[in-house]
Amino acid sequence: MRVTFLGTGAAMPHPERVQTGLLVEAAAGDARPLLVDCGAGILHRLSQTEPGYEAVSTVLLTHHHLDHVADLLPLVKARWLAGEEHLEIVGPTGTKELLDSELATHEYLDGRIDLTVREVSPGETVSVAGLAVDTYETRHSVQCLAYRFRAPDTARASDAEAPEEGGTPTGAQTGNHTGERSATSDAEGLSGESDAADGVTTEDVVPGAGERPGEFVFSGDSEAFEGLANFADGAQVLAHDCSFPDGIDVDNHPNPTQLGAALAGTDVERVYLTHQYPHTDGEEEAMIESVEAQFDGDVRVARDGLRFTV
Repeated sequence: MRVTFLGTGAAMPHPERVQTGLLVEAAAGDARPLLVDCGAGILHRLSQTEPGYEAVSTVLLTHHHLDHVADLLPLVKARWLAGEEHLEIVGPTGTKELLDSELATHEYLDGRIDLTVREVSPGETVSVAGLAVDTYETRHSVQCLAYRFRAPDTARASDAEAPEEGGTPTGAQTGNHTGERSATSDAEGLSGESDAADGVTTEDVVPGAGERPGEFVFSGDSEAFEGLANFADGAQVLAHDCSFPDGIDVDNHPNPTQLGAALAGTDVERVYLTHQYPHTDGEEEAMIESVEAQFDGDVRVARDGLRFTV
């Protein structure tokens, strides 16, 4: 499995970070990669990748805040203009309502491509773009789902009991509209030079990659808490919301000390801090040290264009 951070920013603009989005490939060079979240700037980032936006036929949303969905309808339009005929949107309850509302405003896009919507609930395991995806409800101001990605023919690596907190499966709904180690991970980002094959990303090596079935967890937006840490236990890589440095009073997102406390004792090889507000500039080393004071794994700050394989 190969993961590319397309956008590692948040709701306030940053010159080196666009809003949230990740590209997840079941294997390197996957012809139909999965886009996870689609905040402002993600469509442009996709155009800089080797697959391109034309290859993305499935989008998985963690939640519906604007910095995670702003480029969703622009993606629909771009695929229509490029001659692509289908797009599947998968997300939590309310995803169909979100798309209905947007298409009601931009009626000329309705029916231009075959747009299908699938809603998933906390606690489900679903098949998305050739991957098995476990879901878990986070602690945020709106319903938000964390996702655990793995090969479809493997069981979860963790032997721990299921998390005590979170939702329970309630089924799925469908709808259809036809028609390296440093604070900055040594990543120059999508706009910098790179040794990567596609010339636009920087590779980061994960210890032990290939030695066991790779699993990756994305927190979406969330406070740090034990249940979510248990959900990530046993995964090789966790990308977790860490929007602000210590010393800033904030709800719905963790600071590094809170994240380190929640992850203490968790078996995760590497944690990437993502969803970064401009407040984190110059605080990266301190943030890493705060998490590592309580968590034994490798901690790095994600950057746009950083790519790793598990």
